[in-house]
Amino acid sequence: MSEETSFFIHDIIDEDLREGRVDAIHTRFPPEPNGYLHIGSAKAIFINSYTAQKYGGKFNLRYDDTNPEKEDNEYVESIYEDLKWLGAIPTGGIFYGSDYFSKCYEFALQLIRQGDAYVCDLSAEEMRETRGTLTEPGVNSPYRDRTVEENLALFEKMKNGEFPDGACTLRAKIDMASPNLNLRDPAIYRIKHAHHHRQGDAWCIYPMYDFAHPIQDALEGITHSLCSLEFENHRPLYDWVVDHVGFEKKPHQYEFARLNVTHTVMSKRYLRQLVFSGSVDGWDDPRMPTLCGLRRRGYTPTSILEFVRRAGVAKTYSNVEIELLEHCAREELNFKAPRRVAVLEPLELVLENYPEDKVEYFELNNNPNDENAGTRKVPFSRTLYVERGDFRKEKEPKFFRLFPGNEVRLMGAYVCRCTRFDEDENGNVTRIYGELDLDTAGKNPADGRKVKGTIHWLSKEHAYALTAVNFEHLFTRENMSALPEGTDCLDFLNTDSRHELCAFGEPSLAEAKEGDTFQFVRMGYYCKDTRYENTFNSVVPLKDSKGK
Repeated sequence: MSEETSFFIHDIIDEDLREGRVDAIHTRFPPEPNGYLHIGSAKAIFINSYTAQKYGGKFNLRYDDTNPEKEDNEYVESIYEDLKWLGAIPTGGIFYGSDYFSKCYEFALQLIRQGDAYVCDLSAEEMRETRGTLTEPGVNSPYRDRTVEENLALFEKMKNGEFPDGACTLRAKIDMASPNLNLRDPAIYRIKHAHHHRQGDAWCIYPMYDFAHPIQDALEGITHSLCSLEFENHRPLYDWVVDHVGFEKKPHQYEFARLNVTHTVMSKRYLRQLVFSGSVDGWDDPRMPTLCGLRRRGYTPTSILEFVRRAGVAKTYSNVEIELLEHCAREELNFKAPRRVAVLEPLELVLENYPEDKVEYFELNNNPNDENAGTRKVPFSRTLYVERGDFRKEKEPKFFRLFPGNEVRLMGAYVCRCTRFDEDENGNVTRIYGELDLDTAGKNPADGRKVKGTIHWLSKEHAYALTAVNFEHLFTRENMSALPEGTDCLDFLNTDSRHELCAFGEPSLAEAKEGDTFQFVRMGYYCKDTRYENTFNSVVPLKDSKGK
């Protein structure tokens, strides 16, 4: 990142340290392994890992694997790879929520013995009906006054698999009249006869997140449990669990607004829908906001973290323009990416006064922003490829490239005058012709005439065939964080968001490795794809699509 960052959570930590409430900082990132991480996850990773680093503390990775039905080891591995890629090393260790199942069970028994929890036979629908509203209190469950002995016996039967899914739950006994709906006797254990990716079939009851999470934090010594704003109303329940279990060192929860980005979705449910409906080419599709998708497209960890930093950390929801992310990538790649020539929409240019059997080489800069980047030699011959967009049949206002009678500089080589062109029966240009000023190799015309336009080129004989893939926004709607009622993300899917071009590049691109990123001069930044051979994905264009 470009500079040290501070935000409101750090003000809280500064006061906690000053007042002696804590003497060391310990944070955690608790993803559920039911999908791949996305750029919204990067904000949570940044806040937690950077905060621990800033204060010389520890940072844990803890997999929230308390819901066995959608979790998979594939996601476990991908999450760790993404953290490593971002440079967020779990200095405090790697943990799993399932590691604490026995502890959670013991604490549930403790709550029952204390009279703070009971087994309830109401169905999920009946619980919703008796929960009440924001203006009306809930109704006590008819099972709320079961004795401790009854509850212990029933909970044991739940654990032993004697009840089917949904037959009953263990609920915390708090206050059905509480103005906070999360305190109206929430379920803290449910029955799920499902195979767990780590625990196998050892358990058929699983703790709810609001019960398990504060216990996990306390057991790991987390001091500041940093989470997104939708958990703000859950904080009293977090504190209730910590207090009633009786932890001496109490973690505290603090909330921040999650990251929303225009023209994309952050809901893991929607991301799964995109993948499993076949709307995208897997979790790592370069159009996806997943970290593996951004990596495949060519975004760097530093550009993503810089985007998160610039987007800011606050308690107010906002919708950050995706153009800011593109700007951060472009800003970095401008200084780091080697330059290479690629012609994305090729048109033949025949140099009629250049020998047919001659080949010479011109030196081009690898990166004008890096004095140590050096140069490379690019072959030049009689027949070249140029961009179709660099030619017009007739002169047009403010168009200084190729048209009959006009001169351009062939980048790093000669001045060329366009003489004529061929076209097919439909009026499509099939080939153009030109003549070189053979005295202008690497220098200006001797008579002092001005040449306004410069274009890039490739020797047809030496060109390397490649596929260039350009992308548009995956969704047509800008604000995907608030969809109209009765719609979902697929209703706004841009079905024309991926464009393949049969292109050519200079010979050195044949040696590019997967993940190598280049500036295709005058065209944009492109990254060698990790899945398809000879394919380069567009990272960002050379210029912002919106003014910054």
